[in-house]
Amino acid sequence: MMEFARFNRLLQAHVATIFKSQSTLFVTDLDKDKLWNLYLDSFPAGTNQLFRQRREYDCSCCRNFVKSFGNVVAIQNGRIVTIWDFKTHDSKYQQVIDALADFVRSARIRDVFVTKESGFGTDKNHERLEDGTVRAWHHFRVDLPRKFINTSSKSEASVMAEYRDVKNVFARSLTEISRDAIETVLDLIAQNSLYKGEEWQGALEHFRNLHIADRALPDTERDNYCWQTSVAVGGAVGKIRNTSMGVLLTDITNGDDLNEAVRKYEAIVAPTNYMRPQAIFTKKTIEQARQKISELGLLESLERRLATIEDITVNNILFANKDTLKQMSGDIFAELKKAAVASPKQFERVEEIPVEQFVKNILPRLTNVEVLLENQHIPNLVSLIAPQVTESPSMFKWDNGFSWAYNGNITDSMKQRVKAAGGNVDGVLRFSLQWNDNGDNQNDFDAHCVEPNNNHIYYPNKGQKHPSTGILDVDIIHPDRTQVAVENITWTDISRMQEGVYTFYVNNYSHRGGHSGFTAELEYDGQIHTYAYDRELRQGENIIVAKVKFSRKNGIDIIESLPSSTSSKTIWDIQTNEFHPVSVCMFSPNYWDERTGIGHRHYFFMLKGCQNTTQPNGFFNEFLREDLLQHKRVFEALGAKMRVAPCENQLSGLGFSSTKRNALVCKLQGHINRTVKVIF
Repeated sequence: MMEFARFNRLLQAHVATIFKSQSTLFVTDLDKDKLWNLYLDSFPAGTNQLFRQRREYDCSCCRNFVKSFGNVVAIQNGRIVTIWDFKTHDSKYQQVIDALADFVRSARIRDVFVTKESGFGTDKNHERLEDGTVRAWHHFRVDLPRKFINTSSKSEASVMAEYRDVKNVFARSLTEISRDAIETVLDLIAQNSLYKGEEWQGALEHFRNLHIADRALPDTERDNYCWQTSVAVGGAVGKIRNTSMGVLLTDITNGDDLNEAVRKYEAIVAPTNYMRPQAIFTKKTIEQARQKISELGLLESLERRLATIEDITVNNILFANKDTLKQMSGDIFAELKKAAVASPKQFERVEEIPVEQFVKNILPRLTNVEVLLENQHIPNLVSLIAPQVTESPSMFKWDNGFSWAYNGNITDSMKQRVKAAGGNVDGVLRFSLQWNDNGDNQNDFDAHCVEPNNNHIYYPNKGQKHPSTGILDVDIIHPDRTQVAVENITWTDISRMQEGVYTFYVNNYSHRGGHSGFTAELEYDGQIHTYAYDRELRQGENIIVAKVKFSRKNGIDIIESLPSSTSSKTIWDIQTNEFHPVSVCMFSPNYWDERTGIGHRHYFFMLKGCQNTTQPNGFFNEFLREDLLQHKRVFEALGAKMRVAPCENQLSGLGFSSTKRNALVCKLQGHINRTVKVIF
């Protein structure tokens, strides 16, 4: 029979191999008294007889070792290895350690093994017998390498709790975050559509690899994998679910709208003036959109170009001058005469004419029209855009394939920009500011309002709703060269607004070399007043845009406003504050072909020599058919990437929305020559 001393040396040799191959040990969750009793009871019959008062192997030193260190395990290849997993080639001891190994392995891991002890058990002690001889008693003993000893000031319990917390969160992260969500976020990071996403890329790629490995394991090994891996990766990756990135991953996993999920993430980590640089889309959404576009036969429709006069027919126009007529087919005079329903004499003395009357009763009788391009009309510059392949099907809510883009590459100017920046454009009263249209003015302009009770709404109280319901909800501080900057103040409840005078002004808080001015809008009851200031603002300079008197009975009355600038500038190859001949007048394409129309009507005055030198989007999401809106993020990106190149003979000029109050001075030639102001 093997001596116990040799048995202990085999145990020590086995444990030494575990120590050498592992950096972390674990303990299983079991009843330590049962473990000790199992040790005593597993000896073969007749091999653990009573010695004096107790069984031969029942000693306090060995009991202390088994109960303190007997449930320590390692994890190798996803499976538990106990300190009892070795061969003795001795039937008595092998039966004991096999029973202990099975019992320890049957329990789940409870904690990481943490101790301040340098070792466990007693190698041997001595007893002096009655006859004077000394007997050596051998016991279990294991000495720990330094790497397994907790030398920090933290208690064993607190260190174990930290490990346990990381493991539990890591397990939840693997369970509650889907692989698809991880890939989606990595796609967003790759296309630079996620604020500070690049800071998460390494951790997220690591977590993806761990996620893949976890899913490949049988269920019986996944808990062990979580314990071993959570220790190896630490809190940065192990507790990813509890981070801002974890919020985004969980929301996407739960099926939340991708744009809304990203907005929530950015609300946690992004500054208040952050604007996402690109549309949100992923490889998966791109593939889904590509399949849908292909199924509908719309691949050719994506290619866009600036429209020319040859693209349109007489059915699409309201007026064309003589030079333009030569380039068009059809009997234009016959078409125009159909629309004439009144004698032009009744308008001889009219100075201001509503646009509806102008289109219906005056325009059809004219031979030439010139319009005064004022500085305040710069946001109204517009281009008509056609499909590159003429016969390609329409992607839009209307039947034809034509679209349009205003100056600044938007469909409805400043109001849309404010809305895109998170501002409320649906209030009772709105004051909006816009600058840096051409990327040449990175100054920090601020919108201000002083209410009748001298309450001041401006940047220090941004986001704060005042008793009047007035609030500054957009404040751009550092516009870059690709960003048209906006600010916005709005009121939402007329019953709480103070009656009296409201003063709106713009302050140059920080001059950073910009020499241009700004554009501002004041909207009340659906009417928009636009003001342009073209001069440079000095550091700290205030420019009053408007003073208005408000009453609940009469609404607003403008008692003072920014004067119109008389300086001229070149924009789109034409001069402001000069008259320019109109080549074609038309409705926006959504109102062509004598149909009722879809959405807001726009009135286009295409100007001779007007050349859009920018690269506008070929289309915008608000134009798309309903069956394409499920892919709106991809289309938003496609519209930006597939921009329209400049060309000569383009149809560009001025556009006016039916929803905005505006005016245009026109010189008219026909049966009677006169100058009128068309009111929109």
